[in-house]
Amino acid sequence: MGTEERIKATAKNLEGKAQEAVGELTGDPEIKAEGKAKQAEAQVAQEKENIKDKAKDVID
Repeated sequence: MGTEERIKATAKNLEGKAQEAVGELTGDPEIKAEGKAKQAEAQVAQEKENIKDKAKDVID
């Protein structure tokens, strides 16, 4: 369940990590913050999928 959503969340997390690293290297706090925000969004998406899986297990 939600494999595609998990892949999207993982990709967004990796994108956020890369963006945060670029912000760190360039000294740009805005880019760094945007990267951290993307990572947070990815974490929320992963947790959402985990909750869906747990709900499905309870129903089954």
